Parts: sequence; C-alpha cells; structure tokens
Amino acid sequence: MRIHRCTRSAREVLRSAGLSLLLLLFLCAGFPAAVSAADSSRPNVPPGVEYLHHRIGDGPWSIHVVKVARSAARFRFVSTLARSRVCGLATVSEQTAAMPGSRPVAAVNGDFFVIRAGPYQGDPRGLHIAQGELVSSPKGVSFWIDDKGEPHIGRVTADFRVVGSDGLDVSFGLNEERGDSEAVLYTPAFGESTRTQGGLELVLQKGDEGTWLPLHAGDSCLAKVAAVKEEGDTELTPAMMVLSIGPALARRLTTPAPGQSLTLQLKTSPDLTGAPTAVGGGPILLDDGASPDWSLPQPRHPRTALGWNDEQFILVVVDGRQEGLSVGMTYPELASLMKQLGCRHAVNLDGGGSSTLWLDGHVMNSPSDGRERPVANSLVILAEGLQN
Repeated sequence: MRIHRCTRSAREVLRSAGLSLLLLLFLCAGFPAAVSAADSSRPNVPPGVEYLHHRIGDGPWSIHVVKVARSAARFRFVSTLARSRVCGLATVSEQTAAMPGSRPVAAVNGDFFVIRAGPYQGDPRGLHIAQGELVSSPKGVSFWIDDKGEPHIGRVTADFRVVGSDGLDVSFGLNEERGDSEAVLYTPAFGESTRTQGGLELVLQKGDEGTWLPLHAGDSCLAKVAAVKEEGDTELTPAMMVLSIGPALARRLTTPAPGQSLTLQLKTSPDLTGAPTAVGGGPILLDDGASPDWSLPQPRHPRTALGWNDEQFILVVVDGRQEGLSVGMTYPELASLMKQLGCRHAVNLDGGGSSTLWLDGHVMNSPSDGRERPVANSLVILAEGLQN
C-alpha cells in the first residue's frame, strides 16, 4: 500500500487551459512513501488493495483513491443500510462496524438521501438493494452488481404495480414518503410503522403460494388483504407489508375487502432479477470511456465517485469546501480524474459533507463538516475469508 503526496504548487497550471488533469496527476506521482503494516495508526489492507493520496498544489485539491483488484475473487461489493432500516442515518464507520462476518476493507458513502429532519429522514433517493433485498425504488441513475457478479451503471426505471381481480391496477413506490395521489408499499425494512397520515392502508399477508419477504427485484408476490385501515401510520411487522394509498387516489378506487387477493409486481428496466447489490447515484461520469456534455457553469464541491475497468474497482473521494486544503471538483473535473485513474465506467455518488472514504477502520479524507456525517447507506468492499 502506498501513499503519494505532492507539495509542488499547481495553481498557475490549473489556470492554464492547455494542460490536462493527467499532467497534474503526473506531477504528484513522484514522491511515494511506504506505509508500514506494523503501524497501528495506519490502515492494514490485504494484497490486492492499494491506497493513494494525491495532494495537487498548495491547497487546491486533496484526492483519496482506493484501488481493488477485480481478479481477487475474495473481494466483493455489498451495500449497507443505516441502522438496518430505510429511515435512519449512521456514519460510514458505524455502518461498517455493524457488519457481521467477513472483514470490511474499504467503503464510501452511497446514494443521495432525504436529509431534512422529519419522519422520512434517511430515505435513499434512488435504488437500494442490500444482500439481495429490494428496499428502495429506482429513480434515475443506479449502480448495481448483477447475478453473475458483473458491475453496471445506467438509468433504471421501475414498473411496480398492484393488480386485483376487480380491475385494480395501480403503480406504487417502495418505502418512501407517500403523496395524496400516490400508493406506496411499505416493508419491514422501512421501520416500525409507515409514518403516514390518513389515506387508506391495506395490511397484506402472504398469499397461498409464491414468493414473499424479503422482496427481490423481478418478484411477483401473491398477497392477501388482512385488514383495511384509514388512520395512517400502520405498524409494520416482520411477516406483513402495508400498501398505503393516498386519500386522493383512494377516492378513485374500489377498496379491496379483507380476504381479497392481490398481486404485487416488481419489474424493473433493465431487469435486475438476482442482483445482490445496488445503490442510486448520478450523474454518470464515464460510459465506456466517454463523458457526457456538461452544462456550464459547474460548481465545485466535495465528491464521491466509483469507477472500474477490467482490472480494478476504483473508489475516489475529493475533499472540498476547505480553504488551504481542497476546493472540491466540478463534474467535468471529476470525470476527467476518473478517466486519468484508468476507469472505463464511473458514476458520481452523494457528495458535500457526506463524502467519506473509509479504509480498514480509518476515515482517510477530511469531511467538510469537520466530522463524519451520518448518511443513509454505504458501498462496502468485503474481503471473504478475513474476519474482523
């Protein structure tokens, strides 16, 4: 494991439009310093994992990079959910500490989330699949690992529908705040109750056949209406789900009666059946080596990104909002950085005060809040066969 530091000023170079980020990184590659595995204050990572710290100039950029060899079969991506529920926040360090079994090696914060205080604080904005369980609906760009272990980024859309024998056919969201004209399915992964106000809530139990909890992308679940409630905030129990229908939508529907069968369809495009891990994010920074056309102007902020090529996964955090240390990056600058690091594919994740790079029990970057921010979820690389 090696750390690269550079103290040579690059401020004037940054202002020169003729030089690329590749040259800036090259200037910073000449001062390697070995890190002793015997030093308990330093991360101790297994072979196949490399950490780099690029300091470019006398304060414009501080860049933290973890590279993980894809050829080492013992490494795998998992996603975590803060406090094991949708509505909750915990730091990346807390989320990795709560993982049983295999050793977490490296981690970064994941998707954007509802940050405002309230009943839905911590709800991921987009897709989330943890240990194969579908807990949050896709909304735009997502990163996922497919059933063969291959990584992907792209736009994912949901076609989640509840269908009944009486002509009922309604789309629904999953484990999120429900609007007056919307339906949302709540599972035990959401929390202790739906946290809704009013509307119509169908308490669902497993039907006579088919799949049930935990939910998986691509499932078709046969449910039976166990009870109908109109107060909102229905309790969630381990074996039950609740379909909450907003009051405006409920007025247009025939209320299913207790005992009636319903089918819950959880289709996505592309088909994510069998995907064990997924988080939302965006925008896409690199798609097969190509970067999108960016609108201007672009602000600089702390950034978190994930990329890969055929040989490596690459986790990156760029510090920002800290005078004298790092100003953060624009999306075009981040895309350029990921390309210079060798990525063919790359996606932006949540940034700002959320940006955190964790390595073997150590937070390697300098979070802009001055401390780790509690976040909704994380992407973690586990080393199979190595215990905590």
